[in-house]
Amino acid sequence: MNAPPSPSGVEHTDESSIRIGVLVPLTRPGWVEAGRHLLAGLELAAGDVNDAGGIAGRPLELVVRDTAADPHRAAAAVDELARLGVAALAGEYHSVVARAAAARADALGLPFLCSSAVLDALTERPTRWVARLAPAQSHGWRIYADFLLGAGHRRIAVAADASVYWASGTRILRDHLAPRGGTVTELDMRALTPAAVCDALAADRATALLILAGHPEPAVPIVRSVRRDRRLAEIMIGAPAGQPELAEWAASLGGDGAGVPFLRYLPERLGPLGARVEAALRERLAQAPSFVAFEGYDTIAVLADLLLTGGADRARIAESWPRVAVEGTRGLIRFSRTPGIDVWQWAWPPVQVADRDPAEPARFRVRG
Repeated sequence: MNAPPSPSGVEHTDESSIRIGVLVPLTRPGWVEAGRHLLAGLELAAGDVNDAGGIAGRPLELVVRDTAADPHRAAAAVDELARLGVAALAGEYHSVVARAAAARADALGLPFLCSSAVLDALTERPTRWVARLAPAQSHGWRIYADFLLGAGHRRIAVAADASVYWASGTRILRDHLAPRGGTVTELDMRALTPAAVCDALAADRATALLILAGHPEPAVPIVRSVRRDRRLAEIMIGAPAGQPELAEWAASLGGDGAGVPFLRYLPERLGPLGARVEAALRERLAQAPSFVAFEGYDTIAVLADLLLTGGADRARIAESWPRVAVEGTRGLIRFSRTPGIDVWQWAWPPVQVADRDPAEPARFRVRG
């Protein structure tokens, strides 16, 4: 399925344009709101590039494909976009889907700048074709683990779905917390109802429950059940993957969704470019933009810089990752080889631990 036509995200109509293939989740079971924010950032940046004269006078065109959080669909889209002659790929929110796309891009020799997926093992081998803007999961989730320790939490429970992403997150937390006196108890959401989660938490005497599960199901029913269980009045609920960032979380949970710390990839204060982009995204989305929208904008800013300096040759783009120095909405973007990461990595974007203020759930607080 293609995205709905938009000024910068339409099917190819101009033979003079330079095309970038875009992968985003726009239908269920993908997280549609995250996909919408990511696409808004990508499109806004492409529009800015074209308003400034395009790529050496040639318009930049986005060819959008909906992944629907399906790795097989994403891999097929990469094959199609490669045949259509795109210069590079951009986007994707879901880590498991991005991994499938990265594998195909690597096999085809197609540059892929991954916007938002954080799984460390984005590829199974070192590749020159793939770069990433989002911080690796091990980097961000260790910061989150330190936040838990600093807040006095040593007995942690995780309500985890079955996924390589959630399993990786659980392992990172356990490995980081164990040497510091912390424990992690895993609650398998394939086997437990929200009520059973509450019983397990009460028996375990955990002081923090982390939601490592999809939104809205089963994350929303879990949060509601825990909030209404008197035995768990003192437990902290957390969501390191960032579910509370998006308005859909607040709309589903209201006040129950406040006070849930999550990882947010924004600086404490935006610079002039970030502030301008924030205002434009707010108008485009009719709501406050999430960090995912800024990731989308920065993706096109990087790719446009590479196209302007080196042209649309795929091999030349891939060779240029280490020479990138682009001022993005959240800081200066450079790529390097990072230990344990097989793609070119921005090390590191700003990372906050934030939550929605219980007194005003539409407002975010920086917690660490």
